[in-house]
Amino acid sequence: MKYSYKNETKTLIKLSIPVIFAQIAQTGITFVDTILAGHYTDNNGDSDVALSGVALGVSIWLPTILFGQGLLSVLTPIIANLNGAGKRQQIADHTRQGLVIATLLSIILMTLLYHSDKIIALRNGADNEINPEMMHVAVYFLRSIMWGVPGFLYFLVYRFQCEGLSNTNPTMYVMFIALLANIPINYVLIYGKLGLPAFGGIGCGITGAIVFWLMFILIKCYTATTPTQKDIRQTPFTQLFEFQILKRIIVLGIPLALAYFFEVSLFAIIALMIAPLGKDIVASHQIVFALSSMTFTLPLALGVATSIRVGYLLGKQQPLLAKRTAYVSLTIALLLSLTVAILLVVFKRFFIICFTNDLNIIELSLPLIILLAIYQVFDYLQVTASNVLRGYKDTKSIFYITFISYWGIGLPLGYILGLTNWITEPMGAAGFWMSIIFGLLFAAVLLIGRMIMIQRQPSDKILMQANQ
Repeated sequence: MKYSYKNETKTLIKLSIPVIFAQIAQTGITFVDTILAGHYTDNNGDSDVALSGVALGVSIWLPTILFGQGLLSVLTPIIANLNGAGKRQQIADHTRQGLVIATLLSIILMTLLYHSDKIIALRNGADNEINPEMMHVAVYFLRSIMWGVPGFLYFLVYRFQCEGLSNTNPTMYVMFIALLANIPINYVLIYGKLGLPAFGGIGCGITGAIVFWLMFILIKCYTATTPTQKDIRQTPFTQLFEFQILKRIIVLGIPLALAYFFEVSLFAIIALMIAPLGKDIVASHQIVFALSSMTFTLPLALGVATSIRVGYLLGKQQPLLAKRTAYVSLTIALLLSLTVAILLVVFKRFFIICFTNDLNIIELSLPLIILLAIYQVFDYLQVTASNVLRGYKDTKSIFYITFISYWGIGLPLGYILGLTNWITEPMGAAGFWMSIIFGLLFAAVLLIGRMIMIQRQPSDKILMQANQ
């Protein structure tokens, strides 16, 4: 079979574009939360309590929910592999076991979020007191949004089923409907319209819970009616717990879940560490983090497309084509990252003003945008490489590399640069962003190196690992 780099690029782009729009809509929900919370003024005339409180809450929410997303995301390459190997009759069983895992995860994650006050209190003390109003908003934001956890995880199961079948359009449509619903509901609940009280930043959490259940209902309706999945719907139900499949998903998914957790929880720890430095510093960090989340949609979408293609090609017993697809993806990732970095530098002030008019927060955010631009390059490469490894079902290496890069290098170095004078004067949030850059560079080098190592193995060994 003749391989065309041009055609493979088109295939990856075709798969990526709906995921890009879906991710833009998904992160757009947080983006809207940040903007609306940033312009809310409470009864005391304080305009930054809601923003900083939501920032603190989101810093705990994201690593928590992304742990669940990471665990379930392994369904995409598994289903893509089954689809490529002509084993569609096994897909329904994997989806059902994904729902079982989502249910158990929901109980665990909701319990953790309810007790978020104890997590935040770990950083609160007499010498480093966190603003009590900011802490109140963060805790009740989390206790509100936690009710949407089951809906979001169930949505992910059906999303990954569709994406594993190389159908990325449904997620795009669902996420845009969710974003459109999120804006007016958020506005009503944050500012107290239609006779309702003004919940401020806590309203973002209530809205999130509502929208997550809407997302699940929409994608469930799609999978229950689309003709392209009729054979999957008609697969006979055998048993509630299929332990072999559960084990497969968990063994492959836990390393990914921990990798997601270690990456995003790094930002949660950073937010907690800088919380005593003041509301403005926390707000500026959240603005840059929100921008990072928006730009992250590009490599994440490319990564999803890459894992689908690599998994599908390995299912069709074509390891050479899978290898070439990996390098096409890395090339696209590099070009995208450089483009985004340039745009961030050129339009940095414009992006910040979208979030706030507070001059102090704007000035604190400007140097962080420059660091974010550098951060993008290494982040795009490491995300793409990790998704290549996900397609090869080499998930353990992703976990080890992520842990070392973020918690062995990024966090300790961030503490030294951001909060101590061991090397230079404390740099605050900027010190942490500089440390993340070093961590991502290390991760990108190791992940690409691991990818090359796997691809140099004999084809039969590669296929045995990928099809297990």
